[in-house]
Amino acid sequence: MWETISKSISDATGIELVIRGHQSLSGGCTNQSYRVETDDHIFFVKRHQEVMAPMFQAEFEALKELESTQTIKVPTPICWGAGEGHAWLVTSFLDLKACKGDALFELGRQLASLHKIQQPYFGWKRDNTIGITKQPNPPSRDWVSFWRTHRLEWQFKLARDKGQSFSGADALLNGMGRLFDHYDPQPSLIHGDLWSGNIAALSDATPVIFDPAGYYGDPEAEFGIIEMFGGFGRSFFQGYESMRPQHAGFSRRLPLYRLYHELNHYNLFGPSYTSSCQSSIQQLLDLIQET
Repeated sequence: MWETISKSISDATGIELVIRGHQSLSGGCTNQSYRVETDDHIFFVKRHQEVMAPMFQAEFEALKELESTQTIKVPTPICWGAGEGHAWLVTSFLDLKACKGDALFELGRQLASLHKIQQPYFGWKRDNTIGITKQPNPPSRDWVSFWRTHRLEWQFKLARDKGQSFSGADALLNGMGRLFDHYDPQPSLIHGDLWSGNIAALSDATPVIFDPAGYYGDPEAEFGIIEMFGGFGRSFFQGYESMRPQHAGFSRRLPLYRLYHELNHYNLFGPSYTSSCQSSIQQLLDLIQET
């Protein structure tokens, strides 16, 4: 496998490289990760079963798109490939530290700059994954319809396939549009899976984001998983709002965006997330009733 990956890197870089060593890294819950050394270069490699090659291809393309905006640092994507029963993604290797203090403030500012990158439609050029769950991204001009159909309905269907139905789901899907009264989000580039495990900083406090599940959506959707897991700190939000203040009604829509990630975690990890999903549905129904 490593000889094949070495050739893949050589083909992508135009430099004849031979992998001299690889060190397994901890931290990933989905893939096996490695620090890979050649004579003159160091790379980061993620590996999974060969069937997951489309996941790595989508991540490669998302990293390229994020990097092209020149708004926020990401690992430079080098190549992806599949063979011999494995799929892999190769990026530049970054020596990462915890993102805190000034780096968090700057992360907020840079994320707000990223969210100013727009296109005419919601979705993306291809489907990708959130974790290992398929994430549909067909083009749409209507954000509420996109979120209803390709985010919540999709996750509810996956849950039903596992035998789990959530009380109030249909009422939520029918009524969620009321949370968007007087708010018209524009299709903005988002990371898509920005929890605290997917942020870090370089030694000079430059913030770094990685493991994207990106598409063009409501920038507020970025905050669903941030709200779910926390860990960003007040300075992050101060940095973000110094560049892009949140719109009226943000706090009422936030549970809608958190619910998507709660449902995905139910579908990935099982019943331990049932109660949080049901609680969020009820919270949203109450908010809709108040509208």
